[in-house]
Amino acid sequence: MADCSVWESLATGLHPRVLQTLRELRFTHMTPVQSATIPLFMSNKDIAAEAVTGSGKTLAFVIPILEILLKREEKLKKLQVGALIITPTRELAIQIDEVLRQFTVHFPQLSQILFIGGSNPIEDVEKFKKQGGNIVVGTPGRLEDMFRRHSDGVDLPSCVKTLEVLVLDEADRLLEMGFEASLNTILGFLPKQRRTGLFSATQTQEVESLVRAGLRNPVRITVKEKGVAADSTQKTPVQLHNYYMTSRADVKFNQLVAFLRRHKQEKHLVFFSTCACVEYYGTALDALVKNVQIMCIHGKMKHKRNKIFTEFRQLQSGILVCTDVMARGIDIPEVDWVLQYDPPSSASAFVHRCGRTARIGHHGNALVFLLPMEMAYVNFLSINQKCPIEEMKPLKDSADVLPKLKKLAVSDRAVFEKGMKAFVSFVQSYAKHECSLIFRIKDPALLPLGKYSNLLGSKVSGPHTSPR
Repeated sequence: MADCSVWESLATGLHPRVLQTLRELRFTHMTPVQSATIPLFMSNKDIAAEAVTGSGKTLAFVIPILEILLKREEKLKKLQVGALIITPTRELAIQIDEVLRQFTVHFPQLSQILFIGGSNPIEDVEKFKKQGGNIVVGTPGRLEDMFRRHSDGVDLPSCVKTLEVLVLDEADRLLEMGFEASLNTILGFLPKQRRTGLFSATQTQEVESLVRAGLRNPVRITVKEKGVAADSTQKTPVQLHNYYMTSRADVKFNQLVAFLRRHKQEKHLVFFSTCACVEYYGTALDALVKNVQIMCIHGKMKHKRNKIFTEFRQLQSGILVCTDVMARGIDIPEVDWVLQYDPPSSASAFVHRCGRTARIGHHGNALVFLLPMEMAYVNFLSINQKCPIEEMKPLKDSADVLPKLKKLAVSDRAVFEKGMKAFVSFVQSYAKHECSLIFRIKDPALLPLGKYSNLLGSKVSGPHTSPR
C-alpha cells in the first residue's frame, strides 16, 4: 500500500513546481493535519481544522491556495484577488507571506501582497495598484481599513469579487484579540461562493459561532499528534520537554539570569506578562547577560516590530524578550528554550507559548518560573490541559543581581521609571489571571509585592521620587 503521507500520493496531484519546492524545503512527507486537510480543501470543501500548535497548519492551506489558483480556467488579472489569508498578528502575517513567496517565485503569473500594521496605508494602496495582489495576506485592522479606502484609486471590494479561497488562521486568537467586528465587516465584502478554511489550535465557543457564520457545511477536522492517544486532550507537542522551577520572589530573577548565562549558545524566547515588563526586563537582561544578542518585542511597538522579528528569526542564538504577541502561530527556527518568567493569564496561552519550540517533529524545551504559593498551577495544567510537566531544581550558586539592578535604577532615571511602570502593569496583569484561586493578588501573605517592587527597582522611596 502506498504511503499516504507522501505528497505524490495525493489523488488530485500537485503541480510539479510545487512538488519541487517542497523537496527543496525538505518537506518530504505530509504532517497529519496536512494529509487530513489538503485533499478536502482542494475538493471544494469548507473546513474547520483544529490541530496542536507546531503541526504544520500553514502548508495545509498554502498548498491548496496555490493549486486552486493555478488550476483556474481564467487567469487572474493583476488587481483581482483570488485568495485572502487573515491572521491575528503582523509577525504571523509576515511569516505566511514568506512561506508563500518560496512557492510563488516559480509562478510569475501569481502576485501577492502583505497588508499589516506598521506600514503606511497610502503606500500599501500604491503598491497594490503597481504590482497587484492575487493572494492577499493581512491583519484584520489593516484589511478593514483597505476595504474602506474607495477614494485612493483602488476599489478592493470590487477586486475580491473573484475571490475563491478565504483562510482564517489562528481563528481563536483573532476573536480573543477583539477582531470580531473587523472580521464581520470584511466578510460582508466577500462573495458567498468561495472556499473557506478556518484553522486553530483550540476550538472555543466563539470560534464555533464564527464557523456557523462564515462556513458552509464545513468538514470538521481534529488532528492528534503521533504518540498522543485519540481520547487525549493534550495540546502540547510530544517532543516538548516541559519543566517548572519554584523560587522566592526575591531570587526568581536571579534564577532567570543564571539560566541564560549558562545557555548563551542557545536561542530563547522569554515571556513576560506586559509590554512594560518587557521594556524593563529587556533593559535589565541587556545589562546583566553579556555577549548575547538580546531583543525586545511587544504589541505597543510600531515600526520596529517587523524589523526585530525578521532579524531574530535569522539569529543562530540569542534572547527575545516578549509578550504573548509572539505566542501564537509564530515559527522561529530552532528555538531551544521557551522561558515563561510570568505565568500567562490562561492555560491556553501557556500551551501556545510552549508551542514556539518543538515544532513539526523537532525537540524543544520549556520552563515556567513559579513562586512557592503558585505550585497548584502545575496540577491545574495537568488537569486542564493534560500537560505533562516536571520539576527543574533551582540552579545552585546563582549570583544575586538585585544590587546591580538597584544601582542601575539609581544611575538612570529612565530605567527607574521603566521599573515603576513594570511593577504597576505586573500587578494589574496578575489580578486578571483566570486562576484567581492560585494567583491571589489580594493576599499579601501569598504574593510578596514588596519583594517584587524591590526587584523592579520601583519602591516608592526610590532615588528619583519627589517628596510630597
